[in-house]
Order: sequence, then structure tokens, then C-alpha cells
Amino acid sequence: MPKSERKKEKKKHKAQERGSTGQPVVHRIRTPVEGEVLGIAIQMLGGSRVRVQCMDGIVRLARIRGKIVKRLWIREDDIVLVSPWPFQDERGDIVHRYTKTQSAWLEKNGYLTLEREF
Repeated sequence: MPKSERKKEKKKHKAQERGSTGQPVVHRIRTPVEGEVLGIAIQMLGGSRVRVQCMDGIVRLARIRGKIVKRLWIREDDIVLVSPWPFQDERGDIVHRYTKTQSAWLEKNGYLTLEREF
């Protein structure tokens, strides 16, 4: 494919991201459902394990789910969605990581009311 055609494809792709009106496309933010809790990653432990301060007040040892281990890079102070294990409440799986803008939206709409306590 010649260089001029690649540029046209790139412009076309960017236009599709913006939508027909030129405004950025709004994506839905995943909110916690029953059995899931929001939390802050407070310590990286290695081996796909993270210590998470959850909104329900419990500090959990959470592992990053195998499906997202290499797709998402989780750092300290990231807002994550944790699914606690049914048989061991102080452990769980990290199901989703929120970006900074998504975190701001969660705070603004009352989903996230956690202060770091550890």
C-alpha cells in the first residue's frame, strides 16, 4: 500500500473514533455489580499479586486475572475492580483497572468514596 493511501486510512480511522459530529465517542464505564468491590492498589507484590484497600474496609491480597495479566499494567494508586473469593474473603481477583478519567467520573458520581487507610 502506498504511503498516501496509508495516510488516508489513518485519517479515516481517526474520523470514525470522533463520530460523525466531531465529538469524542463516549464509552460506558464498567460499574461494580453484586459481588464486586472498588479498591485502590496499595502495594505490588510480584507474581501477579497486589495488595488492595477495598471500599468495604478490608485489605485484600488480590491476583491479577490471567485474561488481563499482559493486557493491563497495574501500578500503585490505580483504582481497580475486585471480585472477592466466596470462600476466603481476604483474597480476590482483579477484574478491571480504571483510567484516571474513569476514576474521576466514579468519584463525581458517588461510586468511589474511599480514603486511603493502612
